[in-house]
This record gives sequence, structure tokens and C-alpha cells, in this order.
Amino acid sequence: MTDIATTKLCRRRGDCRLCGSVQLTLVLQLTPTPPANAFVAHDQLAEAQQTFPLDVFICEDCGHVQLLDVVAPTVLFENYVYVTGTSPVFVRHFEEYATFIIDRFRPVAGGLVVDIGSNDGTFLNFFKQHGMAVLGIDPAREIAAKATAAGIETKAAFFSPTLAAEIVAARGKAAVVTANNVFAHIDDLGAIADGVRDLLNDDGVFAFEVSYLLDVLEKTLFDTIYHEHLAYHSVKPLVPFLRAHGLELISAERVSSHGGSLRCVAQPLGGSHRRDPNVDEMIAAEDRIALDTAATLQRFSARIDAVKLELTSLVHGLKANGKRVAAFGAPAKATTLMYHFGIGPEIIDFVVDDSPLKQGLFTPGMHIPVVASEVMYREPPDYVVVLAWNFAAPIMASHARFKELGGKFILPLPNLEVH
Repeated sequence: MTDIATTKLCRRRGDCRLCGSVQLTLVLQLTPTPPANAFVAHDQLAEAQQTFPLDVFICEDCGHVQLLDVVAPTVLFENYVYVTGTSPVFVRHFEEYATFIIDRFRPVAGGLVVDIGSNDGTFLNFFKQHGMAVLGIDPAREIAAKATAAGIETKAAFFSPTLAAEIVAARGKAAVVTANNVFAHIDDLGAIADGVRDLLNDDGVFAFEVSYLLDVLEKTLFDTIYHEHLAYHSVKPLVPFLRAHGLELISAERVSSHGGSLRCVAQPLGGSHRRDPNVDEMIAAEDRIALDTAATLQRFSARIDAVKLELTSLVHGLKANGKRVAAFGAPAKATTLMYHFGIGPEIIDFVVDDSPLKQGLFTPGMHIPVVASEVMYREPPDYVVVLAWNFAAPIMASHARFKELGGKFILPLPNLEVH
């Protein structure tokens, strides 16, 4: 890999992380931000937070879309503040997902399931309920310790071929390896794919979910672009990449999580599972809109500008008329949206979030206080911008009382709506 710029916390690579090509074209520049989950405590407010570029490139050879500026993983993940189990929507999603893998691929009873980026163990717990042996891998030390204490053995580490070999030596080969909302987070994807291949048994499967580039474009989900997400996956470039690392893509489908995700399943080359026709169908759909071309991605920038004008005109007008505006949800995507749209503490009084890990902290860079939902009723704003827009329906349902008291919700994406 060729680095063209290097600092202590961030470096820029000069080649495609899927195929190694240096034919890379800049297609989108978003406003630089701090790491999207770099929340700070009150005693850190005086410290300036470093921002890093959010420049999106496409590989002209394989069509893969990616960030080239790589923030150090230790900065992004070792003190992570997102946990899956706080979201009932994701708990149900992972229950369905585990059932899909069990029913479709019939892993041997009692076989080992390894989840890369296992977080609090929510996903693995459903495999455990199916009688599978489970092991989590996650570098967030505190979350890994809590998952282990709750009965889901979790190694606090970054996955690598070396770690894969250690697992095989200690536990044997895996029947299932999963990597959800993490296969887009890793700079050296080739090493991860090699480790997965080494870890899987001959009839095993590798399942992963990532944000889907086609959904990002169709729904203008630009805020899913942040430093943790180095890769913006589509099906077509994944096929030759996986094959080069001894894996065959056998299933690909769109799922609704995170506003639009891609669920892929691969097996070792020569594996026993049939290849679903959905792989070729999705590639054909991508080809119809020329998803692997720079021109398609460059047109995306104009749509983002239109959304920005619409939302900022609304909230600035509300503030000019003396209205109080707050926000609901402090997901990673909120950092990108607030920075690129220039919506900061002069607009947003506070951000409500249901995660106790974020409450009492301040948002990355903007330093807006994150509070529990009771503050919405104790200090009621007139409008609440739902930054966790992919959970808008359950959020509004849970807080129907806010609307009854005269408050309104603003949904910024996929389409601006006021409820």
C-alpha cells in the first residue's frame, strides 16, 4: 500500500483497498469533521478537537468507492460509545438475521460462530439460543468486558489472520463468521478476508452487512459517510475481491437497516452452498445506473447541496422567529450532517439520546450537550430534528406526548418532513 500523506493520527493511502489500483478519482468532498463518535466530557470542552478530511474517491478500475484518509483505529474504536442492545429495532433485526443464517445455511449444531465487531454480543446471543458456540471479537475494551460478563465470550482485539490462527488452534474452525457494520470500517480488507477464509471450515459461511452505496445515492444518505466507514460497498467490486482471497459471493440482498444496507454471504471457493441468482440481479441493477462510474457519484454532490439548502432554510427561519430547536439521536451520522450543513449550537439547544453512555457528554466538535429524553419535557423545545432518522418512526411513537404538548418533529432525510 502506498501512503501519500502521513500524520500521527491520520494517513492517506494512495491505492484502492479492494484491487490495489492507483487510478482513483475524487467524487465528493464533505466538510472535515472530528471522529464521528468522539464525544467529550465537560472538563474537555476547552480542548479543540482535530478534524480530518471526508473526501470520497472511486476506483476507476474496479468501481469501489472509499475514503483514502484513514484515522487510526485506536482513536475510533477503543473507547466506543455505541451499543447495539439499546435499540429495540436492531435487536429484532439481529434476531431475524441469525434465524436467516441458521435456516438458509444449516450450520452444524454446536458449531462455532465468530462475530467480528461483536459489540455487546446482541447478535451472538441469538446464535447461542440456537445451540451454537459463540465468540466475539471487538476492540472496545469496556464493551467487550461487559459482553463477556453477560455470557458472550468476547476478545478485546482487532481481528487479523494471526488472531484467526489463534482461534483455530484453541477452538477449531468456525461454521459461521459474521462482520456486521464493520466490513466497511477496516483499512486492510484483504487481511480480514484472508483471516476469515483461514477461520472458516470448508462448508462454512461468511455473512456481513454494510451500508449499501446504491441506497446512499438513491436516498441522499450522505451522512452515512464518516471516518469509521472507509468503504462504501456495492456488489460488483466485491465479487472479484472476495475471489482473490479464496471466497465466493453466494448471496447478496438489500435490507432496511441504517436506511439501506447490503447483506452478503460468501463461502470458501468450492464450498457446498449454491450461489443465489440475487448476486447477478443486484449487479445488473447497479450497472443500469452506472454505479461504478465517477460521473454518477459526482452528480450526488448537487443533490446534497439541495437538501442542505432546504433544511438550513427551515431551521434558521425557525430560530429567527424565536423558536427553540433541539435534536433527537446522537448517532455517528449526526456529526457529518451537522458539520456539512453548518448546524451547530447556535441552532440546536441540546441533543436527546437514549444511550446512557452518551448522556452527560457533548457532541464531537460542536459540543452540544447530550441529555436524556426527560429534558424534552422539562425544557420543551418547539421543534426536534430527528438526527437518528432511520429510527424516526419508533422515536415519534415513543414520544407522542411531545407532539400532544405542541411540539413538532423534523425529519431531515431521506426527505425533509415536518410532523
